[in-house]
Amino acid sequence: METDPINTEVNAKRRLRLRPATPEDRPLLERWDTEPHVVAANPNDKWEWQTELAQPTDWRQQFIAEREGRAIGFIQILDPARDESGYWGEVGDGLRAIDIWIGEPDELGKGYGTTMMQLALAHCFADPRVSAVLIDPLADNRRAQRFYERLGFRFVERRHLGNDLCCIYRLERSDWLA
Repeated sequence: METDPINTEVNAKRRLRLRPATPEDRPLLERWDTEPHVVAANPNDKWEWQTELAQPTDWRQQFIAEREGRAIGFIQILDPARDESGYWGEVGDGLRAIDIWIGEPDELGKGYGTTMMQLALAHCFADPRVSAVLIDPLADNRRAQRFYERLGFRFVERRHLGNDLCCIYRLERSDWLA
């Protein structure tokens, strides 16, 4: 997987860019990990930023979302079939999984999450081998589920992933193109 920045201009007032996360982003990511809205969405996630940022892999990409040069969020795109943790269990080839959050509380509710997902999906589907994208919001997080449904994701199943009961959603390439 390439790690080039992903750029887009959404409108004259808003510009978002995804750039590769680096070890220098660790303090920022650790701070975001303590934000109540991030903890609520990922209560059992324990990111190992020092290790993950220092040891890039070819099956995982991590990006910082920036708005006009200010870091506002995080996106991880990974190949779940190659994920060394086995988090996704048995999945086929040609899939990607996305983790996303807005880290800065004052940037919530402004549409940046939608733009970040659109950038991430365009990045995923730019690879012709990718047939679908998976996401896994918590089963009790209806707000996140509605967000993904508005983007075209379809509910697949409820499944325990780690210590969490999640709703698995999937976006097929054909649905994204439509």
